[in-house]
Amino acid sequence: MSSRQTDLDPSGLGQAPQAAPASTRAVYSVAQLNREVRTLLESGIGQIWVQGELTNLARPSSGHWYFSLKDRDAQVRCAMFRTRNSLARFTPREGQQVVAYGRVSLYEPRGDYQLLVEQLEDAGLGALQRAFEALKARLAAEGLFATERKRALPKTPQRIGVVTSPTGAAIRDILHVLRRRFPAAQVLIYPVPVQGPAAAPAIAAALDLASARADCDVLILARGGGSLEDLWAFNDERVARAIVRCSLPIVTGIGHEIDFTIADFVSDLRAPTPSGAAELVVPEVRAWLQRLTQWGTRFAAAMRRHLSHEQMRLAALQRRLQQTHPGTRLSQSSQRLDELELRLQRAVQARLAAHRLRLDGAARALQRAHPGGQFTLLRQRLSELSIRLQHALQAQLAARGARLDSAARALQAISPLATLGRGFALITRDADGSLVSDAGQVSIGESLNARLANGSLQLRVQERRS
Repeated sequence: MSSRQTDLDPSGLGQAPQAAPASTRAVYSVAQLNREVRTLLESGIGQIWVQGELTNLARPSSGHWYFSLKDRDAQVRCAMFRTRNSLARFTPREGQQVVAYGRVSLYEPRGDYQLLVEQLEDAGLGALQRAFEALKARLAAEGLFATERKRALPKTPQRIGVVTSPTGAAIRDILHVLRRRFPAAQVLIYPVPVQGPAAAPAIAAALDLASARADCDVLILARGGGSLEDLWAFNDERVARAIVRCSLPIVTGIGHEIDFTIADFVSDLRAPTPSGAAELVVPEVRAWLQRLTQWGTRFAAAMRRHLSHEQMRLAALQRRLQQTHPGTRLSQSSQRLDELELRLQRAVQARLAAHRLRLDGAARALQRAHPGGQFTLLRQRLSELSIRLQHALQAQLAARGARLDSAARALQAISPLATLGRGFALITRDADGSLVSDAGQVSIGESLNARLANGSLQLRVQERRS
């Protein structure tokens, strides 16, 4: 092969390739290429479920979560924005097996493809949840959840039994609430483990012991918050049947407000938290403080419902916004900002650690020194809400009064009586009271009645004119 042939035909096929004219080339910029690929990924694959091990978890101050899902052979980058991760029922951790639901997309500034997660579930919770539902259905069929077997709590208990871990935060919260609300009551602690294989038999044995001794007026069965696995001892059938056997009324305060266990369904009364259980078993020292607490609870529930409704509306609007081009660019820019922020945090992390420790110590000291600060703020907030409610009612009544006056004036304007006031009369027959609108309807000599704006006249027909 000659050198001339090599220059004209690099492929060696005997004919040189023909380059496209410059005017007909479709030349993409890098940004355009990444945008096209992102559109193809999002429209071609759609929303999918992916299971894997969670790693490289980062939580910047924006509230977004960034992590990777991996298995033995590969990994994929993931992003879960604040509007979605605020609905997660658990806090993810490194190495946890999870199932993620979302859509495949592309982070345009780096050209990395990623999964935008909308829902995140613990992969290990499925079997536990099925076991929970099966036991719940069986015990409900036996009548263990029936309302008629629930016992009333004593109004002023002299001694309160607490079945919980002696070293957890739950016992500290309970003792603090009891000391503040009803310091005259004595407290007897039945120490038990609240997590692990030994927890369920120990809790059942403590309940049986408290029932046999009968030296308490009411029992509190409590534990701090945790995952479904952490709370599993309170879903054990042995604990449920020990609660049923117990001769003392039992109040449960297990986990957080959203956590429900089998023990909660079997107990005589469920509280959302351990401190809430302590508040339920003792009365308040001052009646006015109790009423204030009730009002605060009602206002808080109303605000939670309002905030929940507004959060749902906001989440729906954000989903609609994310489907448009400006929203996508905003999310891409937000990710880039988060990356820069994480780099800055790593650079100053060592220096901030010492200051953070000093600040935490000062905050705890200040909190201990001012226990009534939060109560004062709540009372001021209640006063402000009462004034706002009164002003709103007055404004509503004024608006309704103005509407009523306007309607009365409009009715007066179209009233027949107003027409009579302008000199007109209503002519009716004396015989049947029917209205006369045509001269041909009456006869000569017939008696008629003319109603005026003020009074009426008795008439007799002498002549008719067309």
